[in-house]
Amino acid sequence: MTPQREPGAVSLRLILVSGKTKDFMFSPDDSANDIAKHVFDNWPVDWEEERVSSPSILRLIFQGRFLHGNVTLRALKLPPGRTTVMHLVARETLPEPNSNGQRNRDKSTESSCCLLL
Repeated sequence: MTPQREPGAVSLRLILVSGKTKDFMFSPDDSANDIAKHVFDNWPVDWEEERVSSPSILRLIFQGRFLHGNVTLRALKLPPGRTTVMHLVARETLPEPNSNGQRNRDKSTESSCCLLL
């Protein structure tokens, strides 16, 4: 993790469910797990009411999707020189990738159509 801005460093603005925000700097090679651990170890004073018991339950949400632990910032192809906003939530488990799509397909085993004349 990069404590200050270095060439190639990624600026993240993390938002809690409460709406509180904090900016952090990371290396492009940091993973979602690395970020969760860094934030847990450097928990902001003004976030004290939202403190969690373990970094393992901190989850990042980017563009509406949970980031699984081994996904790096580099893999997300974030624009350099800009601050990227992500949500930080406490959640024990993550949904399986594509589980929503599978669930929707399972529900739509029948099809109906209507023909208007």
